[in-house]
Amino acid sequence: MAGFIVFLVVIAVLILLPNIKIVPQANEFVIESLGKYKCTWGAGIHFKVPFIERIVKRVTLKEQVLDSPPQPVITKDNVTMQIDTVIYYAVYDANLYAYGAVNPISALANLAATTLRNIVGELELDGTLTSRDTINAKMTTILDEATDKWGIKVNRVELKNIIPPQEIQKSMEKQMKAERDRRETLLQAEGHKAAAITRAEGDKQAMILAAEGERDARIARAEGEAKAIFLKKKAEADGLAALKEAGADQAVLELKKYEALVAMSDGKAAKIIVPTDAVEMTKSNVVFSETTGLGDTTAPGKDAPVVKKEDPCCDK
Repeated sequence: MAGFIVFLVVIAVLILLPNIKIVPQANEFVIESLGKYKCTWGAGIHFKVPFIERIVKRVTLKEQVLDSPPQPVITKDNVTMQIDTVIYYAVYDANLYAYGAVNPISALANLAATTLRNIVGELELDGTLTSRDTINAKMTTILDEATDKWGIKVNRVELKNIIPPQEIQKSMEKQMKAERDRRETLLQAEGHKAAAITRAEGDKQAMILAAEGERDARIARAEGEAKAIFLKKKAEADGLAALKEAGADQAVLELKKYEALVAMSDGKAAKIIVPTDAVEMTKSNVVFSETTGLGDTTAPGKDAPVVKKEDPCCDK
């Protein structure tokens, strides 16, 4: 009897232990009871009724990435390109994910391909190459609305690669090279223009500064000459004033005038015209000096000694 009880306990343990389930964090289990949806288990420990309940779907709630292969897409101007997309999505409802579609991920990939063809088919080649953000935003909105009934939240869609045909790529490379050459030529022309303007401005400033320097030098020389003449004339005036204060007579003043005339005639091809009144004054001064002896600086000579002759009569 005891052995039978032990046997039953062992059987019960073997049956119950596999029905104790632990759901990891960020996961959900979808449970059916007798083929009908019963509940969704969240993170934690749960017990499943043996032979009645079963786990239908194990769903992760983490964000996932769906990398779609390149898809042939035709633009509005009939250019066929290869475009592949990357879709970032997450399951937010395990019940809808389990019962919304047979294969939700495959359905999402096919829906992304058809949506991409519809959006790019309304754009031309240049618009497709320059409208990545617009295409991404439109695809995100459309896919997110379409997958709500599948329990999927589309967070972001990115165009991974846009591969145009080889002929288009060669034409684009030539166009890019021509554009770069044009920009290089334009930059060189602008550089030459700026250099020429800078040189012209420099020459202009140099000429202005040279002219200002020459002007200042001439002004300085003129001021120096004027000051020298002023000082010379002032010295002469001071000399004449000193002579007058010393009581010099008219004759001395006349001599000073002659000295000034002599100084003026100190040079080549110089001629002096003496006024008549000056000549007459000089003559009168000379006559007066000879008559009165005034002004004569020559010392008077001594009288010759008188030799006394012997008287032959008396001296004997």
